[in-house]
Amino acid sequence: MAISLNARVSILKGVGPTLEEKLKNLNVARVGDLLLHLPMRYQDRSHIVPLRNVTFEQECLVEGQITACDINFGKRRSLLVTIDDGSAVLTLRYFYFSKQQQDGFAIGRYVRAYGVARFGPKRLEMVHPEYSTSATPLPAPVAALTPVYSTTDGLGQTRLRKLTQQALALDFADDGNPEATTSWPLEQLAYLHQPPADASAADIERVQQAIAFDELTAYYLVMQHRQSQRQQQQSLPLPQAQQLGRELLSQLGFKLTNAQRRATTEVLNDLARSQPMLRLIQGDVGSGKTVVAAFAAIRAAEHGAQTALMAPTEILAEQHYLNLSAWLTPLGIDVVLLTGSQKAKERRAGEAAVADGTALVAIGTHALFQRTVTFHNLALTIVDEQHRFGVHQRMSLRNKGQVPHQLVLTATPIPRTLTMALYADMDVSLIDELPAGRQPITTILVNNNRRHDILERAQAIMNTGQQVYWVCTLIEPADELPASAAEPTLEELQQALPGYRIGLIHGRMSGNEKASTMQAFKAGEIQLLVATTVIEVGVDAPNATLIVIEDPNRLGLAQLHQLRGRVGRGDQASHCVLLYKSPLGKLGQTRLQVIRDSQDGFFIAEQDLKLRGPGEILGTRQTGEQQFRIADIARDAVLIPKVIEHGKQLLANDPAQAQRLLATWAPADTGTVGV
Repeated sequence: MAISLNARVSILKGVGPTLEEKLKNLNVARVGDLLLHLPMRYQDRSHIVPLRNVTFEQECLVEGQITACDINFGKRRSLLVTIDDGSAVLTLRYFYFSKQQQDGFAIGRYVRAYGVARFGPKRLEMVHPEYSTSATPLPAPVAALTPVYSTTDGLGQTRLRKLTQQALALDFADDGNPEATTSWPLEQLAYLHQPPADASAADIERVQQAIAFDELTAYYLVMQHRQSQRQQQQSLPLPQAQQLGRELLSQLGFKLTNAQRRATTEVLNDLARSQPMLRLIQGDVGSGKTVVAAFAAIRAAEHGAQTALMAPTEILAEQHYLNLSAWLTPLGIDVVLLTGSQKAKERRAGEAAVADGTALVAIGTHALFQRTVTFHNLALTIVDEQHRFGVHQRMSLRNKGQVPHQLVLTATPIPRTLTMALYADMDVSLIDELPAGRQPITTILVNNNRRHDILERAQAIMNTGQQVYWVCTLIEPADELPASAAEPTLEELQQALPGYRIGLIHGRMSGNEKASTMQAFKAGEIQLLVATTVIEVGVDAPNATLIVIEDPNRLGLAQLHQLRGRVGRGDQASHCVLLYKSPLGKLGQTRLQVIRDSQDGFFIAEQDLKLRGPGEILGTRQTGEQQFRIADIARDAVLIPKVIEHGKQLLANDPAQAQRLLATWAPADTGTVGV
């Protein structure tokens, strides 16, 4: 009987409720999900290595007859199995074993094992290799590479391989049927789950890219479908009105850059339409995205409509509140702040002002989309650093209005290929120039053995009245992570720099503590701030001209660029010191040289994409953003232009095939795909 690829994995033999729950930890709920759960790598178990040829640290397949099986009571109890193939002997060592396993290693039985050879007390040995035993000589190995999957507690490689092979052997309802409602690449998936023994890495990558092309095409179709749906929706049009924007322009005290003017015009033109805006504003650190958001909020306020601005941290929400209050309150536009750490009375007052429409701008963190927050007339949502929020969080904010316009801000430079792929449903504005007067930031790499020199540099900076950030990647020391931590660094700096006002900020502090610490730093009450990466986004202290980043090799390039952007925000020359510990590997050197030699956020993001992949840049693994099953954006970025062209052709000429791709790769988005 033909089986649907959308059938639950419980139809497979041996999959009961317990195993079904474990498979869900791997995002495997359907049979098709199991086939899309591809190997991370492969092992060559297609030939047996004679024991005399096995070398130290070689990962290989061996076999022989059992000549001894003993329990060793040394520092740790272990089962030692000695095998002999006539050319040499090898020990298999098991620290965890059952009586049944021990009985299975009877002298004279044949064993085939796969593992890594290490030096033991007497000879080479394998610790906990995978194995099989038989009373008779074992058949020849399968002439195929063996897959290695990412797995979960209680689900081993052997069981996962057997389940996958069982799934591949099923008769699927749409296999080879041109009238099928889905478009599964079953032959290619079967190849990737068990490539032939002579398959090269290039062969495997070629098949992966062929499938990735379909997946990326389906994602592009989803984006186009969402864009098409958006164009059919109605938002409150916000055309030019009272000219309050001109008043702000005259009061700012600085001239907008050409890029800011261009982005502002694009946003205001979008807001004037009845179709809901969905625009992404990309701008490097310090490029002035917030003022563009302010003009958008003013336009909504001119029509008596509300704006909600959501930030990922309380520090950043507080920063936006201070800026927007200073700009909008003189124009008669009330701004409120809503955060989780506010006192109940203050919070209730803010919520009441939002509910009755008194406050036309509400700024906050995740507190904005709590059930207790209701808007009188929400017409515009602004999300800062959107990749730091989950999809459902952003949608819950959007759903508080009828169909509000949406503006997304990011200071994380996203390579153009990623923008085309992941934000295909958005219009994009680019702020690609810094405000006038900004000084470039000089970045240097310094070995930790010159730490004293950096302390003297920090002291000299503070003596001029300027301020210093000192960034650590940990809050407190951790045995398993040899990196500098903020708390002991604070003590060290207090001892090395007596008489200076030194503060501390990190993620475990309450929102109020962090906000008051940052306010004290901004006001000059703290001269040197020891911090974790909690200061990465949005902190604006123009008097800070030196930032020291310890263990920079532990951070991504995009993150380092964001941290570096905490200085250079005034008109004074600024410096960034990347304080590393030896030895620094070749990759580490390459990465840090990129950040040292360039201040172009988009170039840095492109290099980060090549060196680390998209996860760190976009935060996708943490926030519920699109996670591709087969496609690897770093590897497959070259496919994007062809994907877009192919997607357009399908929409124009073959909507049935477009629908099949959607049903395969995006079953939750399988509404009718329009041209």
